Amino acid sequence: MKPRSLRVRLLLGAAVAIFLALAAAWVVMTLLFERHIERRVRAELIREGMQLAASLSIASDGAPLLSREPGDLRFAEPASGWYWQVTTARGSLASRSLWDQSLPASQVAGARDWSTRFIAGPFEEQLLLVERVVKPERNGPEALLQLASENKSLHEARREFGAELAVFLVLLWAILSAAAWTQVALGLRPLARIRDEVDALKRSSRERMAAAPAQEVEPLVRAINELADAREKDLTRARRRAADLAHALKTPLAAIAAQSRRAREAGAADAADGLERAIQAASAAVDRELARSRAAAIRAAPGEGSAVVLPVIEAVVGVVERAEFVAQVVFEVNVPADLTVPVAAEDLLELAGALIENAARYARRRVLIDGSQTAGGRVLSVEDDGPGMGPAQMNDAFARGARLDEAGGGHGLGLAIAQDLAEATGAQISLARSELGGLKVAIVWGRSLTAT
Repeated sequence: MKPRSLRVRLLLGAAVAIFLALAAAWVVMTLLFERHIERRVRAELIREGMQLAASLSIASDGAPLLSREPGDLRFAEPASGWYWQVTTARGSLASRSLWDQSLPASQVAGARDWSTRFIAGPFEEQLLLVERVVKPERNGPEALLQLASENKSLHEARREFGAELAVFLVLLWAILSAAAWTQVALGLRPLARIRDEVDALKRSSRERMAAAPAQEVEPLVRAINELADAREKDLTRARRRAADLAHALKTPLAAIAAQSRRAREAGAADAADGLERAIQAASAAVDRELARSRAAAIRAAPGEGSAVVLPVIEAVVGVVERAEFVAQVVFEVNVPADLTVPVAAEDLLELAGALIENAARYARRRVLIDGSQTAGGRVLSVEDDGPGMGPAQMNDAFARGARLDEAGGGHGLGLAIAQDLAEATGAQISLARSELGGLKVAIVWGRSLTAT
């Protein structure tokens, strides 16, 4: 199974490629080392052979004579691995190291240059042999000079060199792999920047990626920006259609509500109850969709100004307290006259309306609206003395992926709308138990807030 990480793929590929290259280098370098040692040994044997030829003469009976034997002590030690031999048609001379053995006769030796071959020599050894035919006297008989060195030491030198070279190449492999990691990290850095910009693009449909940090990723950046443009157009079109549909449903729902009232007046109470339940469900869905459309509009064109909170709250309370379901509810407004929030007045009106109407709908007798400004931010809270929500329901309401309109306690739709609008204005929403006994909803601009 191939790794999914591009970084891992590049690093594995680099590590394997470097390993194979260094392994091939190890094989070639050990062979070159062995060839070099062989050339050095051959040159040393030829040098000894030249000294041997310089001291060689032929006796009157055709036997070879040496005025001086080679001085290398290895030629004097039996079975030392270094041997020489001089052969004529009438006799031969050999080094003490050959003892009672002899070097094989040659069929390839010439008089012009030294020839080299590997042979199976005395004492069950493999030998590197150099040989040449010489004439000590211009018109005299020929003599065959042979010098040999055992090959075992060459192989041992190669093994030792190969072992030391392997340690060095393993260290070099680690260093080159670290360098490859650095190269891959630098090469993938533009992708990390693209990832961060894509995260920003996910948070806001208005965001676009900046110019490509590298020429190779420029087509990718351009394609992502084009995709973001297409997505924003599709979302705008979908939201517009949803809002149009929600507005279009308002009139039929009002007509059905009128029919429900007539049915109740005519004595069909059960049918009227069914119609009203259906109308309430459909109206809740329409209101939620309109709130989403409003939140999307706020995100697409956020207000640059600020709004004074108290007049907006008083306007909302003035409308809500005339509703039939709040006949027994008392509204207490405790908002400083100079408190402002960084939200357009119409956006604050939508948000405060959702919170206050939700609290009034489920309050028993009292709704408290409080506003304050501290060093940490500007806070607007709405409390009621209704049934509220339990701690588990509050945690579930703000859990990742949860929907507030599925939370228990009867505060579903209003809180869902409030959450959409609060997040659209850049605020944070939290739920807590009110001192009045019901639910406390706090909206904060300027800092993160956790539910308590």
